[in-house]
Amino acid sequence: MPLTHDLPAAWTRTDVAEGLGLGTLIAEPCGFTLEANETVAGAQERFSCRFTVHTDLAWVTRNARVETLSPEGAHVVELSGSGGRWTVNGNHAPELDGCVDVDVAATPLTNTLPIRRLGLGPGEFRDIAVARVEVPSLRVCRVAQRYTRLHSSTGPQRYECRGNRFGTHEITVDREGMVLDYEGLAKRLR
Repeated sequence: MPLTHDLPAAWTRTDVAEGLGLGTLIAEPCGFTLEANETVAGAQERFSCRFTVHTDLAWVTRNARVETLSPEGAHVVELSGSGGRWTVNGNHAPELDGCVDVDVAATPLTNTLPIRRLGLGPGEFRDIAVARVEVPSLRVCRVAQRYTRLHSSTGPQRYECRGNRFGTHEITVDREGMVLDYEGLAKRLR
């Protein structure tokens, strides 16, 4: 399915008092690039996050760079995956080996990776392991997730995403797999 987005998508965060994100998908000859940023200005936390994820043509993550700016300063983490083996900041991270996707916690955009890669039909589900980057700490950990494509007779595709660390949420996506609504996290503005 070709990408047709001309402009970045914008999301408002629904889990914090003030939060806004902007992100896009870019088709390239050897894969896809996801570019996005998020800014949160809540009573308890304030940070900005910028990230880039590169995938191959099958939507398998090759590398990711995540940058944050918070009261603790500016920080960067870089992940690289090849043949199921992962490094974090150039060091082998065996706890991530076997992960295929990167999930940047501050954004709904990285949900596009497994949605596009898995190609689920209505009622189908897959259990996957992802390298999750917590924001703003940039702590990287392995997380089990289950994506289930829900039956939808009309309108956008809907998925249930269940994770061992964050519960179950319904995700509604456009025809390219970009999130329109992520229950409890973000809602697409444009």
